[in-house]
Amino acid sequence: MKKLFSIRHPIPSKAYACLAVFVFVFLVLTWYFVSSMGIVKELFMPSPVKVVRYIAAELVSGGMLSDMWISIYRIMMGFLLAAVLAIPLGILAGSFPWMEALIAPVCEFVRYMPVPAFVPLVMIWSGIGEAAKIIIIFLGTFFQMVLMIADDARSVSDDLLASSYTLGARGSVAIRTVLIPAMLPRMMDTVRMMIGWAWTYLVVAELIAADSGLGYSILKAQRYVKTEAIFAGILVIGLLGLITDRILVLINKKLFPWAEGE
Repeated sequence: MKKLFSIRHPIPSKAYACLAVFVFVFLVLTWYFVSSMGIVKELFMPSPVKVVRYIAAELVSGGMLSDMWISIYRIMMGFLLAAVLAIPLGILAGSFPWMEALIAPVCEFVRYMPVPAFVPLVMIWSGIGEAAKIIIIFLGTFFQMVLMIADDARSVSDDLLASSYTLGARGSVAIRTVLIPAMLPRMMDTVRMMIGWAWTYLVVAELIAADSGLGYSILKAQRYVKTEAIFAGILVIGLLGLITDRILVLINKKLFPWAEGE
């Protein structure tokens, strides 16, 4: 029992899984109890059974599947665009102080600006098509990702870089052969966290004259007070985000098995 309360003491993977499942089951049972006992009116909190039935019906009809695919497309395009630009800028900012002075202050400033406030501007700049939705997701992830990647680059030991200098590595060679390989495990964790942010901006992105997508389905359900549809959309977005997260965790473990003990 003492080991359970020991700071950072590992527990068996089965015990970890059981505890995680217990929390989910407890939350669902609490939700069921609150809704079925009438503690909260069904109009405001439908039972989980009703929500699951709604999801099943929508999947069978194909409506939710099409919404899922268009939302996944928007998330992936916005996030990939942010990653392609943010990763090299973050590495440069974390490697060279003069680059940090050029990049970091601007990113620190912009990342505190609320992304929903950019919606009117984005509509003016790019219209109301798919590009606008992708730009919103890009804005929600790019600036924070630059700063986090820069921190990952700075986390690489100075001693490791110094050792590479003694072997003749300099400048771009040291970055390419030493710094980037050393920071990759942490960078993958950063990417995993940032794609979670991208999912949270999905509903904001689909505010822009959307006629499809999970965020749009939630907003449409709000107009008609279809709370089971709202709950269904939220749960599906959460499930897709969790699946994305677990896939990236597995990729990280396969590519960098030595990093788990860090």
